[in-house]
Amino acid sequence: MAVALGLIAGMMATNVTAQDQSAVAEAAIASVGAESGAMEAPAPVPTKTFATLSAESRTCATCHAKENPGLYQQWGNSKHFGANVGCYECHKADEGDADAIRHKDHLISVIVSPKDCAQCHATEVAEFDASHHATGGLIIGSLDNFLAEVVEGTTHGPMALNGESPAAVQGCWACHGSPVAVLPDGKLDSATWPNTGIGRLNPDGSKGACTACHQRHEFSLVQARRPEACGKCHLGPDHPQKEIYEESKHGIAFYSTPVEKMNMDSPKWIPGQDYTAAPTCATCHMSATADLPITHDIGSRISWNLRPPISAKTDEIEKAKGKENPKPWLERRADMKNVCRSCHQSNWIENWYDQYDSVVHLYNGKFGKPGKEIMDALAETGIKTKTAFDEEIEWTWFYLWHHEGRRVRHGAAMMAPDYVQWHGFYEIAERFYIELIPQAREMTEHAREEGNVEGADKVEAVIAEILDRPEHQWFQGKTPPGKEALDAKRKSFMEDFNAKDPYGDGGGAH
Repeated sequence: MAVALGLIAGMMATNVTAQDQSAVAEAAIASVGAESGAMEAPAPVPTKTFATLSAESRTCATCHAKENPGLYQQWGNSKHFGANVGCYECHKADEGDADAIRHKDHLISVIVSPKDCAQCHATEVAEFDASHHATGGLIIGSLDNFLAEVVEGTTHGPMALNGESPAAVQGCWACHGSPVAVLPDGKLDSATWPNTGIGRLNPDGSKGACTACHQRHEFSLVQARRPEACGKCHLGPDHPQKEIYEESKHGIAFYSTPVEKMNMDSPKWIPGQDYTAAPTCATCHMSATADLPITHDIGSRISWNLRPPISAKTDEIEKAKGKENPKPWLERRADMKNVCRSCHQSNWIENWYDQYDSVVHLYNGKFGKPGKEIMDALAETGIKTKTAFDEEIEWTWFYLWHHEGRRVRHGAAMMAPDYVQWHGFYEIAERFYIELIPQAREMTEHAREEGNVEGADKVEAVIAEILDRPEHQWFQGKTPPGKEALDAKRKSFMEDFNAKDPYGDGGGAH
């Protein structure tokens, strides 16, 4: 490895063309591979290149090759290296930049923000900036952030980190993005940096961190296309997309396929052409198809918003937030179906979407909307306090929609039956009937004893009306409408099915 690093470092010290530099790098890194068996050849030189590596970046490389050999070698494996894009091209700063510092006679910024990346990747940054990912850091003041800053943590005293809650710093912000603060001496506040949260709020006013998905300093396409790249944030009890993917047929196919068959270093990487074994997260949400271009707007193919207590179509939510002319949900769904058609036939796709929609409607109608009606009634009557999470029922409701409710909806969206049933509807039903309803009734009774008779009557009326709906009547010992007819229909089906002789051996259905 020392020989290989020496070859590259020597090349940095002279004005070597991009073509020659790429050739030398390939030979050098190949020699490392021969020594360690762990290195891959560098990616092809991209179309946009600089003729030579700048003098500033040559200075940087000479030092970092010695001081940070791992970082330096990652860059040596990257397309940036082949294009003569060095340290200075990304880290250079201007006088007056909020986070500019003087380093080895150069003015630089430690943070490389989307604004910096846009110098070469303007389209990708514009798409990202229009995405929901870019808003990830705007969680300050949200219910989740209140949990991290107040309920779980503190922003005061010695347990805080520079006035911030460590639970937020290493928890919420690590995925959502931190509000990066620059100290008076120009250094970055350790409570807000390092951070690669997807919606990081940068000192230059831009939102996001490209390194959330494209890890520095190799910025590998292969790495970003693998499901593990999304797994830093999209996992756990409240949004287990990675675990759901692993359970699904898609995940099973991906992890049982030799990675070389996925052709993941292909520049275009189109399903049905470059690979056929399985999709990854990037396939469905970002990558090109035979008809669609690559997009960095991660939600441009998503028709339902599955995060809130009650799901709604994505364009409805964006309109409610004041966004003008959002992409219609039917267009988003059409684009996702285009991805599906790379492998599936139309009737399969349409029937699957019927099943998916039915799960969302069931969750919304049977648990999400009724649960919110009860919580709203408790708040409007003054039976529930205005302080978040100071009463048991608020934790119950949060678990129901934020954890189990999301799990069932995401499980349906990504074809994971266990997350729809046992990690989803089963736990939602237990939470609703055995916890939320009794807790609401107990609070109502206590309010009546305290003299809030009008409020108690209103909440009890809301609960009674909900439980008298056909889908909840079982809880009161009543037979739901249509249940007897359905039982008879299923009995008839099983009698007919058991009478079949599919194998011609007289044994009936096996």
